[in-house]
Amino acid sequence: MTYSNLSAISVDIQHGVATVTIDHPPLNLLDGTLIADLMAFSAQVRDDDTVRVVVFESADPEFFIAHGDMHFLTDPALMAADGDLPPDTNVVQAVNEEIRSLPQVTIGKIAGFARGGGNEFAMALDMRFAAIGKSAQAQPETLMGIYPGGGGTQYMTSLVGRARALELILGGELVDAELAERYGLVNRALPADRLDTFVTTLARRIAALGPTVIGIVKTAVGAADYAKRDLAAESSLAGRLSFPEVAALAHKLLAAGVQTREGELRLEEILNEALPEVTP
Repeated sequence: MTYSNLSAISVDIQHGVATVTIDHPPLNLLDGTLIADLMAFSAQVRDDDTVRVVVFESADPEFFIAHGDMHFLTDPALMAADGDLPPDTNVVQAVNEEIRSLPQVTIGKIAGFARGGGNEFAMALDMRFAAIGKSAQAQPETLMGIYPGGGGTQYMTSLVGRARALELILGGELVDAELAERYGLVNRALPADRLDTFVTTLARRIAALGPTVIGIVKTAVGAADYAKRDLAAESSLAGRLSFPEVAALAHKLLAAGVQTREGELRLEEILNEALPEVTP
């Protein structure tokens, strides 16, 4: 496999481990370009017998994947799946499910912000490890007048349980590595200077097991998943939203600095300022 013609990611394969580095300036937005690259990579690696583990990391020390492109809100047609994707599925759900269904073990190495669609992507992976003092995860969509419709309601509930999923989704709280570990959002929170070594060691140890054992374990553990995902139901709920209102809020947030580097570093402040006053 050559893994060429990918502009937003790079792929390095060693010892049966494919390290996928997300490098999509300025913010590693989950936009059409990054989604297309991830889909293309998934299609190739699925049949690559030399790869047994896939590790996703970021070239940007501050952003793993910032979040979904706000233009998905200003132009909802961009979220619609094309004819090659499953019915009743949007493009973010589709890419996440493509990665989730890979026969290889997938690992997220989070050392930066992963909000919205970025956190949904991380939750779709088999495992996640976060850098203490560096990583931060959130589902802030409700503060934007929408909800986590890229698999987030399903993935998060499966990982952390109903009550905590409701807290994190409705509260839109930014979660640090320690809280993410305590809630089950990540496997482990690790000191930032140990993250690379830990993930590399684990990935190579798993890769050495061979595809047969890996395949058996992934299938067996998947069969025990008691939280059955219903992505079609999640996607269909978008029909309850008023997209003119959603688009208007999205334009307001973009004007306030969302999707600029300075704005993304204080995103929760911008979102909270945009919240309407609650009438007593």
